[in-house]
Amino acid sequence: MSLLQALCSLPHVTAGCPKAECVEGELCPGGAHFNWTKDGKPFDLSSDPRIVTFNNSGTFAIQNRGIINNFQGKYRCFASNVLGTAMSEEIELIVPSVPKFPKEKIEPLDVEHGDSVILHCNPPKGIPPLHIYWMNIDLQHIPQDERVSMSLKGDLYFANVEESDSRSDYCCFAAFPRLRTIVQKMPMTLRVSRSNFIKERKPKLLIPPESAGSSSSVTVIKGGVLLLECIAEGLPTPHLSWVKVTGNMPKEEPETENFGKTLKIEQVTAADEGTYQCTASNPMGRARHEFHVHVEGPPQWLKKPEGGVYSVGTNLVLLCEAIGNPEPSIQWKVNGMPIDGSDVWFGRISTREISLTNLQLQDSAVFQCEATNKHGTILASANVNVLSECPGPSPHRDHSQQPLAVHPHTPAAVPTLGKDLGQKAENSEQHLLPIFFNFLPCRIVLDRDTLFISSVLLEDQGVYTCLASTALDAAEAEAQLIVLDVPDPPEDLQLSENQNRSVRLSWKAGASHNSPVNESIIEFEENHWEPGRWQELSRVPGNDTTALLSLAPYLNYQFRVVSVNAVGRSQPSKPSLRYATPPAAPDKNPENIRVEASEPNEMVMKWEPLKPAERNGPGLEYRVSWRQRGVETDWNEELVKKHSLSVRNVPTFVPYEIKVQAVNNLGSGPEPNITIGYSGEDVPDAAPSGVSVEVVNSTLVKVFWFGIPRDRVRGHLRGYKVSWWKTKSMLDGKRHHPEKHFLTFVGDRNSGMIPGLDPFSEFRLTVLAFNSRGDGPESSPVVFETPEGVPEQPRFLRILNFDKDSVTLSWGLPKKANGHLTGYILQYQIINETHEVGAVRDVSVANHSVQSWRLAGLSPSTKYKFYIKACTAKGCGKAATEEGLTLAQAYAGIYEGISTQGWFIGLMCAIALLTLLLLTICFVRRNKGGKYSVKEKEDLHPDPEAQSIKDEIFGEYSDSDEKPLKGSLQSLNGDIKATGSADSLVDYGEGEHGMFNEDGSFIGAYSGSKEKGSVESTGSSTATFPLHA
Repeated sequence: MSLLQALCSLPHVTAGCPKAECVEGELCPGGAHFNWTKDGKPFDLSSDPRIVTFNNSGTFAIQNRGIINNFQGKYRCFASNVLGTAMSEEIELIVPSVPKFPKEKIEPLDVEHGDSVILHCNPPKGIPPLHIYWMNIDLQHIPQDERVSMSLKGDLYFANVEESDSRSDYCCFAAFPRLRTIVQKMPMTLRVSRSNFIKERKPKLLIPPESAGSSSSVTVIKGGVLLLECIAEGLPTPHLSWVKVTGNMPKEEPETENFGKTLKIEQVTAADEGTYQCTASNPMGRARHEFHVHVEGPPQWLKKPEGGVYSVGTNLVLLCEAIGNPEPSIQWKVNGMPIDGSDVWFGRISTREISLTNLQLQDSAVFQCEATNKHGTILASANVNVLSECPGPSPHRDHSQQPLAVHPHTPAAVPTLGKDLGQKAENSEQHLLPIFFNFLPCRIVLDRDTLFISSVLLEDQGVYTCLASTALDAAEAEAQLIVLDVPDPPEDLQLSENQNRSVRLSWKAGASHNSPVNESIIEFEENHWEPGRWQELSRVPGNDTTALLSLAPYLNYQFRVVSVNAVGRSQPSKPSLRYATPPAAPDKNPENIRVEASEPNEMVMKWEPLKPAERNGPGLEYRVSWRQRGVETDWNEELVKKHSLSVRNVPTFVPYEIKVQAVNNLGSGPEPNITIGYSGEDVPDAAPSGVSVEVVNSTLVKVFWFGIPRDRVRGHLRGYKVSWWKTKSMLDGKRHHPEKHFLTFVGDRNSGMIPGLDPFSEFRLTVLAFNSRGDGPESSPVVFETPEGVPEQPRFLRILNFDKDSVTLSWGLPKKANGHLTGYILQYQIINETHEVGAVRDVSVANHSVQSWRLAGLSPSTKYKFYIKACTAKGCGKAATEEGLTLAQAYAGIYEGISTQGWFIGLMCAIALLTLLLLTICFVRRNKGGKYSVKEKEDLHPDPEAQSIKDEIFGEYSDSDEKPLKGSLQSLNGDIKATGSADSLVDYGEGEHGMFNEDGSFIGAYSGSKEKGSVESTGSSTATFPLHA
């Protein structure tokens, strides 16, 4: 084999699609050959004229012209030369279609006050990320809080509805930033009517639904984001809280979103696995759900196969190990083709390794190891290049030896194992100098004045001498090569000083390979509870080769040792003999003792069970002791095997002293600590007394009460609830339907403010106490009246007639008078285009029954602004406004003269008659079959969805998935330049008039800065991003 062939490198892939560079090996005769597969089948690059290939590489690009849906799929590139075939990882090409909501008629939803409601969005499919927004037709966000909120799927949930929720324009908007597209669902109507009674009820979970049961399983990827969601309905509005049942939360205060309804944990680790519980509670009760969280992960390499240059006749072992959850499956390939144990090979193939013996020249190849589980696939390649022996004797080489690391601070330029070593001899005369070696294996290449060593082995360590000679003189130079490696595994593990709770472990250190051992790690495995799982037990610093190990009872141990130096860890030693510790009584008792009860006269005691390694012996049980606190009585005791105990027929909500002690066949654990817990709660049986009301103003009062005695709470006092309802208006004396309102005051308090009352009205009010079990009885109703307030704004202000120096105005009554009207204040002022305004002049209308007024003495051809306010004895309310321009004096005279002339009246009648005749002719012609274009038809009958989104937001876009996407980014030819963040919603607008601001609200074209119909088109509403590798 020539030197050129010896240096020919195997092919490799440097990048993926859409600009996938499959680069040939250097110095290879004939270059490399490239081919692609699509969805596992050969893909012909000449099959479509839109596929553009690039010279001397396997790269291709797809021009974004016409229908390109057929290009969607999973691609893989193969690069081949005379030595083998390399392949890329799979690359997925996604050709998105324009997402659309279906055209549907959504029936109005009629509900009663207090009901729970779900408005479904059901957004169309599209390339993530997807952002959902609920807005009204004016593009204002629907307010959200604990009562009204959006789920992770985008549906809008009402825990209970109020009459103010009634509206006919609940609109769901779905935004796809990568497609630069927003689509709107048809508006939904929600009508809320008054209920004849208050629908108080305990919480009920809507997410997860009751059909899911009391618990569910959730799988999350390690390193990802965990989102757990609970949404509940009920009245009063439920409050959501989260706890981790098994272990502690990652933070003291868990991060929640959506008003506590979503628990969020970022950068998930194995420690986040466990059971989480959400609780929805209100004064009527509570509802719970448990999430069993399992942390899984895609494959990760423990050991990749490593290739190199090998001599004919040598042996080779390629190792491939990966971890993941679920455990990944391993598939071996050679030159891109799958192989298995049934293939005829000169070696042995298993899941973890390929063993090749007696290598020959034709065995040069690229070996691939692919590890796959449901969360992903990883690929590693090993280039195996087999060369014939070069002239001269060659010592034996063990090519299966693991690669060595090389210390960076060495006397000469020394490579890392598996890299290259070049020592260069130079002389100033530039003569060709003979250099002599006793042997030259194929890994060592001598090129004029450079010695090149590839795949450095431990045995390459030593002093290298370069001798250069001429007829006149000779010179030599030396270079020392020091090769570093991880230590060899420790050997000869011995156990001594055997005790019940300890043993001494001794071992012999392996070779350190030029880097001293700075630490030894001792690991153990026990085959009783967790067979096969090695865990760290202890660390020994420095070169110590012995350690006294502390052990737990009732475990069958074996040990192994790992040595560590500056390069890394050694392989573990062979395990020691097993050492079984005798059983013993428990060393500890259960922790996290608590009391839960769902019914009165019941007490459920729970605790965290001991871990298997903490049992210390067979027959583990728990001795539970309890007695009523403050009562001289003996302890009640019971032995149980599970980690809870329920006791019935106990007094309602009294404190108990509780102890839980671990017991096994060899004895009891230490004396347990006493925990205080309470038996089950019942609703309070007394009402607050001394209820009184202090009127602060016409809409606000302060309520006072005396709390109920502690022994009448019969539980943990959660707070007080004030209820009130309007009985009649003091203005007209009409009785009102008793619509009850509540306000909750948390904690032990005796006063509270009640806002938002109607002025000049009579109310009744009650107060009750509540605990975790529910509400107690209400106090006797207290009657109070609110004083008069200022009126609301008049319903309208109109200009009935304009003259050159006067104007006649008309206005409506205020929606709510809030008292006896005493009259109106009419104001006016001059305004003009320079934003200068004249002084405000007032006219008092003392008669409250007057609803029109003629203002005289105005200036001709002048613009005025008029204000009207309604007034009561308390003052005047907010003004209604209107603007108008008085007539010019000349125009007023002409108008008065012409409008009374007979010829003018006749002319106007003739024009009206001709117009009517033309309209009749057009109507007749159309009924006889006149045609008009589809475009005109669309303009006459626009689709509400398309009109609101197409015309006012995005300009023109293709309405068919089969048509080319107008204005699409040319994303398949690799010429796209990054434009900031491709996922930013700011890109939907132009310049400073972007469509969204930072909180996701619409601005720009919707901000009112442009008249309707003057919104500038932002180009196409769609853009394709072809790759999602």
